[in-house]
Amino acid sequence: MTTSSAIPKAVLYYSPQSVWHEKGYGEDEVDLKVVDIGKGEEFSPTFLRLSPKAMVPTLVVPLRGSLASDVASRFKAISETKFLDKSRSASSHTHTTSSAPAPSLSPATADEVSPDHLLYLNARDQASLQELGKSLVPILESRRAAIVGYLTDCEHETMRMSEKTKAFWREKQAEVEKALSVFSANDVDGYLSRSRNVWEITIPSVLTRVNEELIGPYALGDQVSIADIHLSAWLSHLVRLAGGSPSDDGDIAIKRVEKHIGNGFVFPKDFLSSAFSPFTEEKAVARSKLAAFWDAMKSRSSWNKIYVS
Repeated sequence: MTTSSAIPKAVLYYSPQSVWHEKGYGEDEVDLKVVDIGKGEEFSPTFLRLSPKAMVPTLVVPLRGSLASDVASRFKAISETKFLDKSRSASSHTHTTSSAPAPSLSPATADEVSPDHLLYLNARDQASLQELGKSLVPILESRRAAIVGYLTDCEHETMRMSEKTKAFWREKQAEVEKALSVFSANDVDGYLSRSRNVWEITIPSVLTRVNEELIGPYALGDQVSIADIHLSAWLSHLVRLAGGSPSDDGDIAIKRVEKHIGNGFVFPKDFLSSAFSPFTEEKAVARSKLAAFWDAMKSRSSWNKIYVS
């Protein structure tokens, strides 16, 4: 019989500066390895062998059928795979329930509203752009230096990499150069136009739709599903960009987002906070669904470990 110590662990490669996701593993089942994206470590040849598109986080899992102590373990890296999840709530749109364990999770954010893209566009005037540059320029320069170093090693033949990998590095170098040029006063008007469009049109549209689709307090009702983990990860990043903190209460966190968006944007208060707490003595309070969702996720034991610590 195989002991737990003989079973190979999964490995989660993640960055503390970015959002990373729960995967349904216990602490004795997964090892955590930090990838310093501020130094461009995701572009290293070693990491690209695991994740050819330099996706962080990336989870490396042992394949089923290769877990026994007398079998050579085989692994697979998961960084882009999208997992489907059946509803965990009787009040879901699919009208199904499940007693199965929580599903595996993966990063899932549209490029236009991805955490990295929103961070880069988190300035809507020249003063805030200069302030943003103080934190982003050193990171962008370090990433550029890492990429240039790898390309230089290839040119000097101290490193041999495929043409596909070198093309990928050149593409990423061009992206970094373009981002840096904005902080050197190039195409500032174009940048400000893009940032205002994202924060004043795209984000309000996305958030309004999310708020409407939420059943409450979780996305699909009174049980946590894969959708909640993705949404809470993205929303926590949004709150940070708005000047808030994962330790904020739901109402405060969402008000910070509303204020950051500006132009009088507010969420409708169409959720009664006591709807799923029949034994509370507190009077029902109307709040936005996203505020209630935030507090529901914040009450989970994993919240402090992932977002606050």
